[in-house]
Amino acid sequence: MTPARPTKPLPVEERLYADEHRPDRDSHLTLADPGRCADCARRECVTVCPAETYRWEEDDRHLTVRFENCLECGACRIVCPHHNIEWRYPMGGMGICYRYG
Repeated sequence: MTPARPTKPLPVEERLYADEHRPDRDSHLTLADPGRCADCARRECVTVCPAETYRWEEDDRHLTVRFENCLECGACRIVCPHHNIEWRYPMGGMGICYRYG
């Protein structure tokens, strides 16, 4: 039996909260050259990611990648002007499991 659908659309935040994350041991996101991020002026990956997977650490001047948060949309890879993000799907059965389309 399938669960009943909500009568009104859920806000995006509630939909994301319902998703299940199954993080792999190894990151499916890697930086080809981590030092290149220090030269990036706009840091588009930080701005475009809806899950806050990327965080710029000003004190250490480096990019932190929290792959466990990734929604696997691939936007980070597309907007990186330096083509510095290597993105692949997580191993089978791992990653994000969407509950609501």
